[in-house]
Amino acid sequence: MSIPISVLDLVQIEKGATSAKALVESVELAREAEALGYSRYWFAEHHNSIGLASGAPEIMIAHVANHTSRIRLGSGGVMLPNHAPLKIAEVFRLLEALHPGRIDLGLGRAPGTDQLTAFALRRSEQALTGDDYPQLLAELLAFDTEGFPADHPFRKIVATPSDVPLPPIWLLGSSGFSAQLAAQVGLSFSFASHINRSIAAQALRVYREQFTPSDTHPEPRAMLAVGVVVGESQEHAEQLMRILQIGFSDLVAGRPYQMPTLEEALQKTPDPLELQRAQGFLGNWFVGAAETVAAEIRALAEESQADEVMITTALPNQEDRMRTVRGLAREWGMPAPVEEDQNVFTPLTVSMTE
Repeated sequence: MSIPISVLDLVQIEKGATSAKALVESVELAREAEALGYSRYWFAEHHNSIGLASGAPEIMIAHVANHTSRIRLGSGGVMLPNHAPLKIAEVFRLLEALHPGRIDLGLGRAPGTDQLTAFALRRSEQALTGDDYPQLLAELLAFDTEGFPADHPFRKIVATPSDVPLPPIWLLGSSGFSAQLAAQVGLSFSFASHINRSIAAQALRVYREQFTPSDTHPEPRAMLAVGVVVGESQEHAEQLMRILQIGFSDLVAGRPYQMPTLEEALQKTPDPLELQRAQGFLGNWFVGAAETVAAEIRALAEESQADEVMITTALPNQEDRMRTVRGLAREWGMPAPVEEDQNVFTPLTVSMTE
């Protein structure tokens, strides 16, 4: 039987489109993923980007949870150093109270943005340069378990709602540091191979070998996150890859960017030097028809001994995104789509022409 497969949504805004359109399409894609049998649907935290519609995954989780009924919703992730641990504890306890048993809290270490924007978020040079992620994580866990030492000033603080625990926590990362920290504290771990595919198997092996059981996690739980570009054929997928080449070339050059349409991308030739610099991103993605991509993901998941897989795509066009989740669901051996739950709220109608 196949291991569970899930979706990470970056909420890309296709060039010429609006954030309103991208947000409506995220709801549609989440509902499709639920009908197809995907296990989780997560949202990332990114800032200072004209090409992404969500800087607040907790809002996307709450919104999409109201338009679905079964699929787990979560953050992939909330960037812990950008926020006070108490605030995260209260936000995700509230989400868990609103949607019991359907919420995941994925935590990241990176700022999810450039250094200037990170400074604007964190408000001090000390917070920007200090590596206090383990301490912030310990504080978050202490708020959840009321585990502060007797002499700690935060011991008297109760995170609200007080009668609801935090949802399951996943540490996210693309390095050996995150793998070791997740193992040390006894939490689930998701490795971002779409950022650093070359060490995915090694990082997940380190996590398993060094895992220390905790009260909430007696066994390790490892997820492999992968970036995919799925076309109707290998040739079509390679054409679609031009979209990422243009977009990531703009990214490494420091230009504001939105992923172009395929038509626009095919009319452009990336700057050779910028394209070479972008290879650090581009080389991590699986590119091809659904059958090929699924086989390659399975091979890396087996090598990594992953318990779950999570796919993401930087393609902004909804037709391409739908092809991705449908094609990989088919190749993953998922059952046929189930009937839509009639009790789920209907998505709000938002103008696409604003």
